[in-house]
Amino acid sequence: MSDRISIGQLYPAHTAPLSVRKPPVSTGADSGTKGFRDLLDEKVLKFSHHAEVRMQQRGISFKPEQINRIATAIDQAEAKGAKDSLVLFRDIAMIVNVPSRTVVTAMEGKTMLGNVFTQIDSAVVIT
Repeated sequence: MSDRISIGQLYPAHTAPLSVRKPPVSTGADSGTKGFRDLLDEKVLKFSHHAEVRMQQRGISFKPEQINRIATAIDQAEAKGAKDSLVLFRDIAMIVNVPSRTVVTAMEGKTMLGNVFTQIDSAVVIT
């Protein structure tokens, strides 16, 4: 029997490493709706530390349904082969790394005026 080495793990060729995913904790009042934490736990959309700080400084926050709309826009960008996208949602601009589904930075209307967005390969406008 041959063994394969996978980044610090040794396991037989006929078995694969176990993947454990913790079940999301429901935070919604109604069990049929998902809370904000549930959406993040499902890795619909992630925010870098930089983006979280900028959003807090700039008073930017999203409701779960808005996160879903942004995630759908990222799905569309991914389908077109995008890697780094400018996502415009209402008066908020976000730079998103599409493969990792991570918001790298975010700014609101007044802050984004006059800026030049570089190192992006696509733009998605959400209404």
